[in-house]
Amino acid sequence: MEKLRETLRVRKERAILVAAVLHPNSEGDNLMELTALAESAGAVVVDRFQQKIRKINPTTYIGKGKADELAERVKRFKADVVIFDNDLSPAQIRELEEIIQIKVLDRSELILDIFATRAQTKQAQLQVELAQLEYTYPRLAGMWSHLDSVAGVGGATAAGAVGAIGTRGTGEQQLEIDRRIVSKRIIDLKRELDNIDERRIREIDGRKGMFKTCIVGYTNAGKSTLINALTNADVLVEDRLFATLDTRTRKWTPVKGVDVLISDTVGFVKNLPHQLVASFKATLEEAVNADLLIHVIDAANPEVLKQIESVDKVLAEIGCGEKPILKVLNKVDAVRKIGDVEMLQTLFPDAVCISAKTGFGLEQLSEAVSVKYRGGEILLRVCCSQSNGRVQSFLRAYGQVLEERYADGSVIIDVRLGKSQLVGLQRLHPETLEILS
Repeated sequence: MEKLRETLRVRKERAILVAAVLHPNSEGDNLMELTALAESAGAVVVDRFQQKIRKINPTTYIGKGKADELAERVKRFKADVVIFDNDLSPAQIRELEEIIQIKVLDRSELILDIFATRAQTKQAQLQVELAQLEYTYPRLAGMWSHLDSVAGVGGATAAGAVGAIGTRGTGEQQLEIDRRIVSKRIIDLKRELDNIDERRIREIDGRKGMFKTCIVGYTNAGKSTLINALTNADVLVEDRLFATLDTRTRKWTPVKGVDVLISDTVGFVKNLPHQLVASFKATLEEAVNADLLIHVIDAANPEVLKQIESVDKVLAEIGCGEKPILKVLNKVDAVRKIGDVEMLQTLFPDAVCISAKTGFGLEQLSEAVSVKYRGGEILLRVCCSQSNGRVQSFLRAYGQVLEERYADGSVIIDVRLGKSQLVGLQRLHPETLEILS
């Protein structure tokens, strides 16, 4: 059966999707997102199979009878792969493959495969490889259990049967070799990523004088389209899940006199494998260090509330649960029922309605961000030498200059400045700095 799993890729393969849902939570279409994930990976979905279960079967997850029914569907639809919307144990995968005679993948393996195909930069490729290995390592024993573990020199003798010295079989030896190889590679990857992480963290630390915003949201909610519309960033935009994995940071002027940095992040999904969250910690560092998170929501998606919940869960997991968040209802031009938007506005009264694709509402979004920026604004009177161009340039770049007066080689500037910029101004050591209001 090991030949069934020579590759975990599903590109151009005929796939049957399976969702086994515990009975009390079985409402709605539980395969909508898995369908999008499978199609994003390149599979052709030929059948969808939902099964309500009262408890998880430890052998096949869905029970022997349903596994046999699934085997019949595989033959009927000439499927190449079965993809579960659940996380399966190696033993369950092995038992299912014995019954249905084709490759079986679970949700986490599918997501890891998609990430592997999307990774373009060196950092993203290393992050995905680390996540894949950390997912695989604890499952190696189950993957190798199809090989004999005692039949070696002793063969089928009594000595061989109890695993005496020199009698360990192919499976046990190969398992130990694989574990050493995987463990070493994980250590090497973490070391290489730590070096990249240190450079990224230094980059983020170098932006402390700027007001930082970060776009977060469910995958395919329109984050890349939005950052392109706001900054002409030319980020790849495709109608598929996880189209982009790499963070980009751009300068953005939402209104005159207000300059901020805006970054995007990798998209989230429900039950995002924790190995990916851990591996992409440096990418998500942009959100951790942001002054404001812009949560882009696909208002046209029928699962919108569940998607919001999933994003909030990941944000809490990475330590962003208490950060200021501006919710943005995107794709309102694609919502079929006006009442759906009104419902979301009732639930989230401070949310801004936009269409990043058409440009609708972007001015309101810009104003909302500037309000967040100016909400912590103070009025200052700054005095410095006329030759101190660094202070003057800082105030003009990051504040709203109200008045300038020159006397005795000095310049006195009245300026509105965000509180977050005050530390950066103090580092430039102006001669005097007075808070007026």
